[in-house]
This record gives sequence, structure tokens and C-alpha cells, in this order.
Amino acid sequence: MNVFNQIIAGVLPLVPKPIVKKVSSRYIAGATLDEAVRVVRRLNSEGAMTTVDVLGEYIKNMDEARENTDYSLKVLESIEKERLEGNLSIKLTSLGLGLDDAMCEANVRRILDHAKAHGNIFVRFDMENVPYTDRTIDLYLKFRKEYNCGVVLQAYLHRTQDDIRRIMADGPSNFRLCKGIYVEEPEHAIKDYEGIRTNYLACLELMLAGGAYVGIATHDSYLVDGSKKLVAKHKREKQTYEFQMLLGVRDELRKSIIREGYRLRVYVPFGADWYGYSIRRLKENPSMAGHIIKAMFTGGR
Repeated sequence: MNVFNQIIAGVLPLVPKPIVKKVSSRYIAGATLDEAVRVVRRLNSEGAMTTVDVLGEYIKNMDEARENTDYSLKVLESIEKERLEGNLSIKLTSLGLGLDDAMCEANVRRILDHAKAHGNIFVRFDMENVPYTDRTIDLYLKFRKEYNCGVVLQAYLHRTQDDIRRIMADGPSNFRLCKGIYVEEPEHAIKDYEGIRTNYLACLELMLAGGAYVGIATHDSYLVDGSKKLVAKHKREKQTYEFQMLLGVRDELRKSIIREGYRLRVYVPFGADWYGYSIRRLKENPSMAGHIIKAMFTGGR
């Protein structure tokens, strides 16, 4: 990240919301479920599968958790009704984790029951920052033998290879593997770029060798190429893994992966909490800084 981009990333919270919304609209399907459904239909027509996420982690009370749970149920109903090629991703803090863990578990079970009743739709437990890692894994281990679900692991954490072994020892596993975006202390996370890449491929090899289904979530061409070599090495059939990418990030790479015949799923976030998500994504991808500056001088046009 150059100095200019570092400065822009630091001042993002001061940028007017309309400008942030304009620049980040490529990353977010919209504020409403209808908007998300339209985006999912378009992606399906382009050969991509999807996973839908209702934005809204870091809630303040359990009323918000119940609202987020209800909204997730509506997503599941829309996936079945509209016959979409998609599933649901949930962030457990948006459902009460950290405020009332017992109620969060009840909310997750309600979502999973609804998913089972509406075509046995797959549900992915997103991974958040370190205070929630163990609790997220524990809930996945509790529910996975009863429901069609999976969990996300982050390659930049020192612990992830141990987590993979622990989870796979308990039975068939379904992972999404990503680099990780939360700011963590060095005691928890690998800090150098090449170190994260190396651990990503080591984690992926553990998953593939252990027979897990893997969502290979990356926009890094180096990791895409390395992943292709690993799935070939382990003679994995294409229906036993998939690539995954975020909405609006490296669209040409996404299309290239699909053209080569690989399965690919796009993460489609939507909801009223678009601003917090936008700020996190723009900080993660500071190359968008030029677009921010342009928007500031053109009024977001």
C-alpha cells in the first residue's frame, strides 16, 4: 500500500456517506432483498453460484438479533421461491453472539430449521475476529451433523492448521478458506504477505488431503493458480470444491475461472448496514482510493 492510499484509508470515515455509497455500490447488492435477488439472478445467468449475506454484525441489542434472524429467513424463502442458485451466509454476532450466546444459538437453529424446510439450503457460518473464533467453530461442530452447513477459516491466523485438524477429526467437513481481513495482534495473526500466502496453500492442502469440501475464497491470482495445482495433485472432482469471490472484486478473474469450467460462488452482501461494510471493504482494498478522490470532486457522479 503506497503512502497516498494509506492516507485515504485513514480518512475514509470522514468521507460523506453518499460518496462512499457511490464508490462501494459495486461491492453491495443494495439495501433491500429485492435488489439482492436481482443481482443473484444476473450472476446465475453468468454461470456463477452465490451466497447471500444480510449485513448487520456488531449489533447493540437482541431486538436487532431477532430482526436479522427474521431477515435471514426471508432470504431462504426467496432462494427457494425464485429458484436461485445460492445459499446463505450468516455472521453470528449479527444474531447475538457476544450479547447472549444462548439466544444466538437459538437464532441459528431457527435459521437452520428454516433452511432445511425450504429445500435443505446450505448455510455458511462466517468467521469474525479472534474473540469469536472458538465459539463459531463450536457452534459449527454442534450443528453440522444435523444440518447442511459449513464454516469459514482464516489463513492468516497461526491457529488455523490446528483448527482444520480438529474439525476434520470430528467428521466430514465443509470449509470456506479465506486470507482474513480483521486487524489482529501478531500473537494471533501472520503479518507478512508471503507468509499468509504460504499458510493459505498449506491450509488448503490439509483440507483437500482430508477429503473436506472447500470453498477456495481468494482474489489473488497466485493463490488461484496454486489452488488449481493442489486440486489436480489430489485428483479432486470439480463438484467437491469451488472457488469463491466477493461481489465486484476482480470480475474478469471471476469470468476467467468460470470459462475454464470451475465452479465459482460470489458472496453477495446486502442490507441497511451498507456503510459499515463499505468502510471495511474500502480499507481492505485501498487501491479504490483514486475512485474516492474522483467521487469527492464530482459529487459521486
